[in-house]
Amino acid sequence: MPARRLPTWVWVSGLTAGGIVAVAVLAVQADKGPHPVATATRPSASASTGAEPRPTASKAPAAVPDGSGTGRRVVYSLGQKRVWLVDASDASRRTFAVWPGTVSPDPGSYTISQRTEATTGSDGVQIEHIMYFAAKSGLSIAFSNAVDGSSPPPASDVRTSGIRMGKADGSALWTFGSTGTTVTVVK
Repeated sequence: MPARRLPTWVWVSGLTAGGIVAVAVLAVQADKGPHPVATATRPSASASTGAEPRPTASKAPAAVPDGSGTGRRVVYSLGQKRVWLVDASDASRRTFAVWPGTVSPDPGSYTISQRTEATTGSDGVQIEHIMYFAAKSGLSIAFSNAVDGSSPPPASDVRTSGIRMGKADGSALWTFGSTGTTVTVVK
């Protein structure tokens, strides 16, 4: 008498059940191991000229600068090296420190003209969430963050125009700022 073949659905069901059991076993094992703790990265003195102090966390977020306009916008302060994401009701939704390049935009109002998901920066670092909004001295000025979350090294004799930020801040800005979003640069 010839052997009977099992229907295909039996094989698929058996393999699916086995896969679910394997994933469950791995999840239980992973839950017993060490758990990583996320830490926020902040600009350090080594990311600038070396003479400036490291920014410190404050209990109250920095106020949106006066004269930065109204409505939904991104505000960039050259002096404070800080960005604010401001909603339509003029409330700051997020603020964070940034590492500017050696070429900065002039104070004024701009719009995000182009967004690029990822590329290599002029310093050779892989960057993502690039949002172009100005040009100066033949360079395009844009916000971005390093893919690996690192801060840029201090500029030697290279002209750079990227405004870098931490990875989480870059993601938040990418979500907030679509093409056409206003960027206000203040002193």
